[in-house]
Amino acid sequence: MEKNIGQVDRVIRFILGIALLALLFFVDGGIRWVGLLGIVMLFTAAVGYCPLYKPLGINTNKEK
Repeated sequence: MEKNIGQVDRVIRFILGIALLALLFFVDGGIRWVGLLGIVMLFTAAVGYCPLYKPLGINTNKEK
């Protein structure tokens, strides 16, 4: 699995992941379950690979 997420993209995903997970604790109603997407954001930031980037031809990783 080739890494296709660059450093800036990883930091942004990490911050958004934490913010989305916070929805689970601070928001009531059905919208709080959107916070589970934070798990996906944190996972892709940790491994450096986004499966949606592959078919779209996106690669923000500048390392060779």
